[in-house]
Amino acid sequence: MATRRSFLATLFAAGAAPRFGWAAVGNPSFVAAAKEAAGGFALFGLDAHGDVTFRVPLPARGHAGAGHPFRAEAVAFARRPGTFALVLDCATGQVLHHLAPPEGRQFNGHGVFAEDGALLMTSEQRADDSVGVIGLWDVEAGYRRIGEHPSGGIGPHDLRLMPDGATLVIVNGGIATDPTDRTKLNISKMRPNLTYQDLGGTIRDQVELDADLRQNSIRHLAIHPDGLVGFAMQWEGEAGAATPLLGLHERGQAPLLAEAPLGDELAMQGYAGSIACSGNGTEIAITSPRGGRLHRFSTDGTFLGAVSRADVCGLASRDEGYLASDGLGGLIAVTSGATTPLSRANCAWDNHIVAL
Repeated sequence: MATRRSFLATLFAAGAAPRFGWAAVGNPSFVAAAKEAAGGFALFGLDAHGDVTFRVPLPARGHAGAGHPFRAEAVAFARRPGTFALVLDCATGQVLHHLAPPEGRQFNGHGVFAEDGALLMTSEQRADDSVGVIGLWDVEAGYRRIGEHPSGGIGPHDLRLMPDGATLVIVNGGIATDPTDRTKLNISKMRPNLTYQDLGGTIRDQVELDADLRQNSIRHLAIHPDGLVGFAMQWEGEAGAATPLLGLHERGQAPLLAEAPLGDELAMQGYAGSIACSGNGTEIAITSPRGGRLHRFSTDGTFLGAVSRADVCGLASRDEGYLASDGLGGLIAVTSGATTPLSRANCAWDNHIVAL
């Protein structure tokens, strides 16, 4: 009978490394990037209780990640304008592939797996004019770049698969930036949009905000299982405006902008950093690290209440509610407005928690 050692030896002799599933790294529920106390950066796996299941070092600040649907592989994306994305073996800590955007392109912090993990799609833009691009990478061919298509706007950021698995939704934030220092170049002419494409890049639907809200950059997405799209916004116009920061959209309809009471809206300081649906599907929430707030809404846009938490930003679905992180290393559970401390790590969690 073949032993595990001889089986692995046979694989390696054949030039093929074993592909571990997520069980090999403690079945994490989430991945999140963070800055560690010593000054370095890493990607962490987290279970539903907020405990760390793995840690993989990063060469610079990470923004978000994408977890392969079956294999214990995650792609960590640099903060925009990004020059790297790392494919990480979360079981061994090995960097499997270094992805770099083609000449004249930059990564914009997000990506998503499609076609049952066979295709990686990355949010990118042309460095010279910020026109959006969706990069296509063949996973089974070692994450080989196989093409790209337009994102449908300027400055794309987040992108997600719709529940049908055949439609990609993209937020084009509308902001053109200097590729060297992130200086915003076109605030007076912004045209953010929400774009729906098939996986071949054909635009199936596109939604813009009204003219008086075109400086409300659409940044991040949450997709409800029934196809409702939630989008989080960041106001780039005159300071002190109490603009709505959460939008809800169903294809074929006009977007609904969900508003909080004036005092609560002002407290967000015009910035929503993350967005997620609650685990039970009845709510959707946004966070503001600038305001130290988490705002909860029903899926029809009704404001349900606020949670105060210093530097809160990362947000993901968990059980009946949410998992939230902050820049002080804290992880909390939020359920119907009640908070439960889960853990505190010696790090500063970055903007996003990615559910696996």
